[in-house]
Amino acid sequence: MKAALLLAGLLFAGSALAFHCPMDMKKIDDALAAGPALSAEKLAEVKQLRAEGETLHKAGKHQESVDTLAKAMTLLGIDKG
Repeated sequence: MKAALLLAGLLFAGSALAFHCPMDMKKIDDALAAGPALSAEKLAEVKQLRAEGETLHKAGKHQESVDTLAKAMTLLGIDKG
């Protein structure tokens, strides 16, 4: 019984992260569209992290995607909450 509950919890956590990634990507895209005041170097880093986050999401690596997208959001000054 405990094993079944643990498995259900892990599956729910994975699916929750899967839905989190697109929301983070949209926040990043919206911030980029607004023309953030970043250096060209930082802007390139944000775009690279955004692309990497999407690749990880599509590969099913949702925790890695969330972590990568969080780095881009930090550079943009976006609240991750």
